Amino acid sequence: MDTEEFRLPRSRAANERLHALVPGGAHTYAKGDDQYPEGLAPVIDHGLGAHVWDVDGNRYVEYGSGLRSVSLGHAHPRVTEAVRRRLGTGGNFVRPSVVEIEAAERFLATVPTAEMVKFAKNGSDATTAAVRLARAATGRSRVAVCADHPFFSTDDWFIGTTPMSAGIPDATNELTVSFPYGDLAAAEAVLTRYAGEVACLILEPATHSEPPPGYLAGLRELADRHGCVLVFDEMITGFRWSEAGAQGLYGVVPDLSTFGKALGNGFAVSALAGRRELMELGGLRHSGERVFLLSTTHGAETHTLAAAMAVQTVYTEEGVTARLHALGERLAAGVRNAAASAGVGEHLLVRGRASNLVFATLDEAGQPSQEYRTLFLRHLLAGGVLAPSFVVSAALDEADIAHTVDVVAEACTVYRKALDAGDPTPWTGGRPVKPVFRRTV
Repeated sequence: MDTEEFRLPRSRAANERLHALVPGGAHTYAKGDDQYPEGLAPVIDHGLGAHVWDVDGNRYVEYGSGLRSVSLGHAHPRVTEAVRRRLGTGGNFVRPSVVEIEAAERFLATVPTAEMVKFAKNGSDATTAAVRLARAATGRSRVAVCADHPFFSTDDWFIGTTPMSAGIPDATNELTVSFPYGDLAAAEAVLTRYAGEVACLILEPATHSEPPPGYLAGLRELADRHGCVLVFDEMITGFRWSEAGAQGLYGVVPDLSTFGKALGNGFAVSALAGRRELMELGGLRHSGERVFLLSTTHGAETHTLAAAMAVQTVYTEEGVTARLHALGERLAAGVRNAAASAGVGEHLLVRGRASNLVFATLDEAGQPSQEYRTLFLRHLLAGGVLAPSFVVSAALDEADIAHTVDVVAEACTVYRKALDAGDPTPWTGGRPVKPVFRRTV
């Protein structure tokens, strides 16, 4: 479809209603309509497998589903059936359910590097609980976060480090320091500068690039030597790197780790896992000062834990991680070939592990460009591809990949025209898409 003919009148109206009722027009900033070309932010009606339909009736091949959480595809039959069975027997009780035992045993069998687990609803709660546990265990206040990783928590200890730090006291911000990814010497310099003050190092074990050889093991040694806690945020790497996460793939065991996203295939469940010695500080069977670790009314809803168990079963029985990598490899190869054929291979870049692909849009000078991203997204949407990233789900098939590559090829032709003109503005259709983290609206 020509981008000039592609209109979303019902989605536009729905977005106006959202903004009148919900700050930001969405419950996650990354889902905001400012992340999409002007007037082309579809509001979803329903999804099935790798496809979603907007309120205007358009069907899209969807990538990055549920901010990487729906890795099996929407309404996966084995997951929805497990949830349905639990819904008929009650979802939340005044005492723990036997499902909590089963879910913990299942998780720890899947992630054998952990010894205890506690479930919650979202990633922020889990990472903040890890930080609190590290502070309690070490008696230290500072937190060292990886500066190259975009998001760890909605809580003050992290948000204060972003451009959207309004409302966070300076005294809180001063307790968080940062280190770059992949540079052991820099991490050691931070620990040396703040000797005896850093409670934990927290990072994603891998993102768009593989960890340098020896890097994760080096962090493990640094944490031990400086007496701090090593925390792996496995919200994204969990299941997508391996069923046991990046720690299972790379063979480096953190003290604590956090999981979510793919764990529930769209259902709200996250996990804090780690060494018994640390985790038990949030329990009842020790003689020290009590730690208020995680205490959530809905953290152990039976249907969400049933979803998590079903997801883990599907992953292990059906080889989902291998399928995600295979699909991602085919998609990456197709997109790179299409970009090269159109003469934009140095401007439209596909990066990351095959199971977790993102793309970068570069301008004439080879610099990241929101304007060119806008141009690219407009043509994807008009072609029936909803892709803020190229993160695949296992529900995609060969036809979906082929269609996506065809649409990318068409978009790349226009990309080349804009590069030749030295100005993408005639093809953006309005204001450019915006980064999530920015100081002003």
